[in-house]
Amino acid sequence: MIMICSECKNSALGIAKKTFVVVCLLSGALLLGSLSLSAQAQDSVHVNLQKAIEIALAETPTMRIADRDVQIKQWYKKEQIASLFPDVSIAANYNRTLLKQQMSMDMGGQTMNIKVGRDNTYSAGANLSLPLIAPALWSNLKLSSMDVEMAMEAARSSKLELVNQVKQAYYMYLLSKQSYDVLVRSYENIEASTQLVTNAYNQGLVSEFEKLRSDVALQNQRPAVSSAAKGVRLAIMRLKVLLGMNADEPVIFDGKLSDYEQQVLSASMPNENDIQLAYNSALRQLDIGIDELQQSKKIITGSSLPMLALAGAFQYSGMGDDGQKFNNYPYSYVALSLQVPIISWVSTSYKLKQTNLNIENMKDQRLDAERNLRLGVQSYLNDMQQAIEDIAADHETMLQAQKAYDIAKRQYEVGMNTWLDLNTAEVTLTSAQLTYCQSIYNYLVAKASLDATLGNEN
Repeated sequence: MIMICSECKNSALGIAKKTFVVVCLLSGALLLGSLSLSAQAQDSVHVNLQKAIEIALAETPTMRIADRDVQIKQWYKKEQIASLFPDVSIAANYNRTLLKQQMSMDMGGQTMNIKVGRDNTYSAGANLSLPLIAPALWSNLKLSSMDVEMAMEAARSSKLELVNQVKQAYYMYLLSKQSYDVLVRSYENIEASTQLVTNAYNQGLVSEFEKLRSDVALQNQRPAVSSAAKGVRLAIMRLKVLLGMNADEPVIFDGKLSDYEQQVLSASMPNENDIQLAYNSALRQLDIGIDELQQSKKIITGSSLPMLALAGAFQYSGMGDDGQKFNNYPYSYVALSLQVPIISWVSTSYKLKQTNLNIENMKDQRLDAERNLRLGVQSYLNDMQQAIEDIAADHETMLQAQKAYDIAKRQYEVGMNTWLDLNTAEVTLTSAQLTYCQSIYNYLVAKASLDATLGNEN
């Protein structure tokens, strides 16, 4: 019979108590962590691509700034319209004479000094002015309308660019997430194969070299998984910034790249000759800029044309000395004012020549921009076509790689091939899955860029 000393027994009981306490604490921590994650998952908001675009258009400062710019131009246009209304002003004036002016007159050989004026003088009245014929003012009003149109087109351009950025950021998140999932599955497969090698090594069926090689392969896979997880976090942060959200806001972005496979394969490629750039925002802004320069020529010409204005006034004035009755005098008039520039045509001709050169420069800029845009459209179409072809081939390759890995795994379990064959099949499967995800991503990014170039707002 084995005797246990009292000290050893107490020590064992103490260790058991400590172990029990640690287990309870760990269980409680895990339970609280599980409840916290569950509550966070319930409180998190699920956002898909369409919802993300709606949030970005409503919350980002870029769109608010663009809307304010449009409002500023609209108020400026109304300011120009107000200049066509009658301008009425009221003026009042009061003078206190400190030392009156004296006049000397010769009266029959005698000099007489006479003080002129009164101690107090006041006047009050209203003035009216109204432009009747003002070509420059009318042309400037038309230019203000073009400024509003330009601001609205700039706001549309900001919207298109923002939607394109949100789409590409969302697709990058989906690519990062699916790449991470692929690498995690690859790590689990390598971990499972490493366990098989370890079991076989313990039974003396494989060499130590093969066990070391499998362990190294497993260790080499961990940095890739860690880097992929970091890429997912960065993609989420970038997406939240574009949506105007805080980095710590609980949001779950739904979807995966494989959901777009059928959409990509069933998409019909547009004919390059049928593609029009009429709704491209950059070209439309250049067109509006050319129209504004044409309108500025009318303003320059209008400033050298005769101007006719109506003016009128009604004034009431009075004067008198201290302690005496004031004499009051009303006064009013209506007049037409005609202004005919004569020498200004000399400078006007030079201004018109400068504007004509600016118009030609902007036309050349538009021509160059259109050529570059068409080159970009062709590049996007080529990328989309290549991606469609790659997706179909990559999907088949991925299925074959999965089948090859399953066969290699079963063969290794029964000892028909080596660990190197199994590892090669795993690497091939991972590469095929990542290539498949990349092909879908390439198509979606090219399609988003094409939509932004063509000015498609859907």
